[in-house]
Amino acid sequence: MGLILRLLVAAGLAADAYVHWVFAPDMAFVQGGAIGGDLLFRIQAAVAAVVAVLILAYANRWVYALAFLVAASAVGALLFYYYVDAGALGPLPAMHEPVWYTEKTISLVGEGVAALAALAGFFTAHRAKRADDELPEPERAGRL
Repeated sequence: MGLILRLLVAAGLAADAYVHWVFAPDMAFVQGGAIGGDLLFRIQAAVAAVVAVLILAYANRWVYALAFLVAASAVGALLFYYYVDAGALGPLPAMHEPVWYTEKTISLVGEGVAALAALAGFFTAHRAKRADDELPEPERAGRL
């Protein structure tokens, strides 16, 4: 179960990273804050990619929590800026985009799957480690 959760989180974050990286140049026109839309998209892509690698390398509760924060915040931002024209919020530009297209759907599904799988991983990672700790030493060594 742990491997499946890790792969779901990593795949969802990879989809998020890909879509944000590809669309970053298109967001250069978005202005209004201290951070341009293209830079914001590149930052999201980089963070999602790094966390995807981290979840594959270290599947512990802290990394699952980080993955959840990255994915859930992306879902929240996407839905917020789809429905609300809030203008510039502090350093963030005015990102309102009330249109829907395939790439946005891919990003939303990837982020949603990653968020849900990361949440499940957060709650099950501790139990899996505890079960391993209760095994005798020879059996625990064989699980590595």
